[in-house]
Amino acid sequence: MRFMTTSDKPDNASETPAEPTGVAAQDWTKASAEPQYRAAVVDLLGALAYGELAAFERLAEDAKLAPTLADKAELAKMASAEFHHYEKLRDRLTEIGEEPTLAMEPFVAALDGFHRQTAPSDWLEGLVKAYVGDSIASDFYREVAARLDADSRELVLAVLDDTGHAGFAVEKVRAAIDADPRVGGRLALWARRLMGEALSQSQRVVADRDALSTMLVGGVADGFDLAEVGRMFSRITEAHTKRMAALGLAA
Repeated sequence: MRFMTTSDKPDNASETPAEPTGVAAQDWTKASAEPQYRAAVVDLLGALAYGELAAFERLAEDAKLAPTLADKAELAKMASAEFHHYEKLRDRLTEIGEEPTLAMEPFVAALDGFHRQTAPSDWLEGLVKAYVGDSIASDFYREVAARLDADSRELVLAVLDDTGHAGFAVEKVRAAIDADPRVGGRLALWARRLMGEALSQSQRVVADRDALSTMLVGGVADGFDLAEVGRMFSRITEAHTKRMAALGLAA
């Protein structure tokens, strides 16, 4: 789900981070003593875990559309990386005394719905979805991670590591556009649709989970307020524009 390279990260990600304060300066043992914070982190890990599991399934399915054996093998490797990310999240949920399937269950309908609504019709649309659509979710989770306790933050950032799809997708999509410029218009429209659907899905997931929404607006993790949430989505939109440019598409 999260196919970002360093150059794909928002500009603010390259700045020297401020010294953590509040919850962000605590470890899990101390931070999780607050029930609402614990519930928010369990929700976050559950959403991420199901997202990684869904990414594994989708990449394996997309491999069937691959035009060459080498492309098929590349997607299989990426699918394997996503499954390993899922295993890390599953194991962490178990470690903190939570049932992984119960933590994931609240997010199944929303994520499955998103994937149904944005099912790619061909190989190139699948690549754009993985690079553009999933990276929007990655940006969102990175923003949230900055307000997590040190242990949870380290895990979340680890599972957001690029699986290699970013460079692969850019190379293949740009080559297709060079070969047939008309492809660019179709893929640009597709990417805009993905942007809208991904942002709507992120907002719905947060709105449906009280602990997560409280975290974002400042009730649990200090530093976030409604204005900052707006700025956060602006940063995500800016990062999307840069990814579109990397693909050779107009935002």
